[in-house]
Amino acid sequence: MNHSSLLRLHPNDNVLVAKTAIALGEVIAEFGVRARAQIPAGHKIAARAIAAGESVLKYDTMIGVAARDLQAGDYVHSHNLSLVDSYRDPGFCQDVRAVDFVPEAQRATFMGFERPGGGVGTRNFIGILSSVNCSATVIKRIAAHFTPERLAAFPNVDGVAAFAQSSGCGMSSPSEHFDLLRRTLAGYARHPNLAGVLIVGLGCERNQVDALLDSQSLESGRLLRTLVMQEVGGTRQTIEAGIRAIEEMLPEANAARRTKVSAEHLKIGLECGGSDGFSGITANPALGAAMDLLVRHGGTAILSETPEIHGVEFMLTRRAATPEVGQKLLDRLAWWERYAAGQNAQFNGVVGHGNQAGGLANIFEKSLGSAMKGGTTPLRAVYQYAEPIVESGFVFMDSPGYDPVAATGQIASGAQLICFTTGRGSMFGSKPAPTIKLASNTPMFRRLEEDMDINCGVVIDGELSVPELGQRIFEQILWHASGEPTKSELLGLGDHEFVPWHLGIVS
Repeated sequence: MNHSSLLRLHPNDNVLVAKTAIALGEVIAEFGVRARAQIPAGHKIAARAIAAGESVLKYDTMIGVAARDLQAGDYVHSHNLSLVDSYRDPGFCQDVRAVDFVPEAQRATFMGFERPGGGVGTRNFIGILSSVNCSATVIKRIAAHFTPERLAAFPNVDGVAAFAQSSGCGMSSPSEHFDLLRRTLAGYARHPNLAGVLIVGLGCERNQVDALLDSQSLESGRLLRTLVMQEVGGTRQTIEAGIRAIEEMLPEANAARRTKVSAEHLKIGLECGGSDGFSGITANPALGAAMDLLVRHGGTAILSETPEIHGVEFMLTRRAATPEVGQKLLDRLAWWERYAAGQNAQFNGVVGHGNQAGGLANIFEKSLGSAMKGGTTPLRAVYQYAEPIVESGFVFMDSPGYDPVAATGQIASGAQLICFTTGRGSMFGSKPAPTIKLASNTPMFRRLEEDMDINCGVVIDGELSVPELGQRIFEQILWHASGEPTKSELLGLGDHEFVPWHLGIVS
């Protein structure tokens, strides 16, 4: 990075990004620009005259067109930048580069919990799931019984976590929403970060517990128990029965021990929230560099948030391993176009207040940064929400951009850790897969250091390059995968962030 107060991200760009706030009239001699307005940090300034209707380029990618004639030094943002959706050649497979895999004997390792089914956990929780919202209070009461004092005798158990949800009845069944909910619950039930699972239902809901297990090929046993409130005897008796069931699981869960395993067992969910103008310059490309390393070591990187690749989907389809994989991604985007039609939704251009304040004018500009989290390796597969991920390498899982919903789906698909980039300072944590928070800029990192794990602002500050920071992120992922608590874990986050995607009607 240069020491100017402005950044040119690509030689063809006609806008520059302010590293720090630029004052009205300030001259940046290196670029021959005099600011014609105040430019906040992370926002854009015209590098030259841009005619009305001309493409505005950032990273040599169109993020819109000038809504009026712009002069060099003008502040460029949503007030004078129009979003124009036009044809983008998917160029299936044309940018695919073979992965330089690290030999198996030389691959990085972490200390994980090897499970009987072949999965590897990064944490060792006991989880409680509700088949329906009507049993949500009961599972929370059961989990609340297991205080740190009561769990002190089981030091290898990370906790007892309740995953309450707001659906399960009053919904169309069969339906896409019904299938999605069952996939999500089943993904948690078989998650390698859970040593044992209790599923609690009411009894008259559409999402019947027995049918849930049958439909998802789940088998009850010592470490997968079920309770139905109407059969057990009501609220109090179900809570007591649930406590007994967990108490019976705890000794076996506590017997689990961490062993050295290959990084090829890691599946990492990639998230961004509260993004700003620096996210696509520091945190997202650095996380992408870390994911390239993970893929080289045999692991899996899961990009999601489908609305946040809208406008730059060609960056992924050109890396698709096959045309069929690329087309599957376009099919999901076409579904989203129908789903969001007529709505004032992010997919249709309008980004959130925090994104706007941070320097992102529209969804194309936000997507440009968001897609960088996936690195540069081939796109191996495209999955539906909460679908089990069986392919290693870089993959995509369809989801909304709303962070709790996206992360819930990634965890259900098998992610044992979430890497979450943020520019404004999103306060997010998750269970049973912990969240690592990556700050895009140093001022926010310092202000919110209790919540942030990694400062990616060191790229802007000139302390590390993107590849160097990617290496540091990869090493910290292995550290947290081995049991070192993340900031969100230390703050106790994750008990209220289980949010399955709600697609259907409520009747």
